[in-house]
Amino acid sequence: MKENLIRLGIFYDGNYLLHVSNYYNYFHERKSRISLHGLHKYIKYYVSSIEDIDTKYVTITESHYFKSRLSVKEIGNKQNQLFFDRLFDDVLMMENVVAHYHPVRNIQGIKMEKEIGMNLALHAYEIASNNKIDLLVLVACDGDYVSLIKKINGLGIKVLLVSWDFEYTDDQNYLRMTKTSQDLIEETTYHLALNEIIDDPANKGNAFVEGLFVSRLDRRYDIPQYFDEVVNEDLSTLESDNETHESSILSLKNGYGFIKYPPNNLFFHYQSVQDGDFNELQIGDEVVFEIAKKDNGEELAINVRPKKNNSIENLEF
Repeated sequence: MKENLIRLGIFYDGNYLLHVSNYYNYFHERKSRISLHGLHKYIKYYVSSIEDIDTKYVTITESHYFKSRLSVKEIGNKQNQLFFDRLFDDVLMMENVVAHYHPVRNIQGIKMEKEIGMNLALHAYEIASNNKIDLLVLVACDGDYVSLIKKINGLGIKVLLVSWDFEYTDDQNYLRMTKTSQDLIEETTYHLALNEIIDDPANKGNAFVEGLFVSRLDRRYDIPQYFDEVVNEDLSTLESDNETHESSILSLKNGYGFIKYPPNNLFFHYQSVQDGDFNELQIGDEVVFEIAKKDNGEELAINVRPKKNNSIENLEF
């Protein structure tokens, strides 16, 4: 018996995916971002299971990513943000995902991003109505997509909803909760709750589950080479702002890290650590530092020092 291909069309609410990826990178024990490559592999594996068909007959023919983006003018001198935007664009290209960016509209100080959902829905419906896919995969959690799902169902096309539910306490000690709309779940043909899959002890070591996260060996997401180029210009020549700033370490990698500092996180290199060993630093450690600017206006932290505690050994008698 000849098997027919199942053509998948994957549509990402980019703001939601970024929120999920940040949660797993900063607050979950995984301490790693979601891998698009691994996510696509898992979706194909899941569809082959529920449709009882060999994975080789499941193919992704459409993949689209919708997200809001600040203009260059609004980003200003935050070169790190521009770099990471471009880095993720490279990841999207490698995974054959078409990016659709929409400007963030500020109305009386409130960010308006409703255009994203509308454009996602229009693109998804157009592709589905032109018979380009057999199953629509929606990566989202918002109940605003219920109307889209009803329209897709009316075309006789199945819908797989991929989402994550979680809660955590942020750095300001506020409880944050993300939950998938029940109305959305009820309208879809299949619902893949990936948080349950990830946290299930029985899936520990499962290759497909482990593949959902960016591995240090995955060169698609590798950025140390960029930071090696950053420090090749000799950090000692950078001019400090001569002001002492305080914050905590947000993340640490091999030879570099980031310090939490609004409105953007600050990169620092191990060579900039003073009065301590870079290898002894831990995420969450309080540090004091100064800020320097490169020639292109990019800010980074220099003269980074662990903040001394008022322990007895530091008291003067």
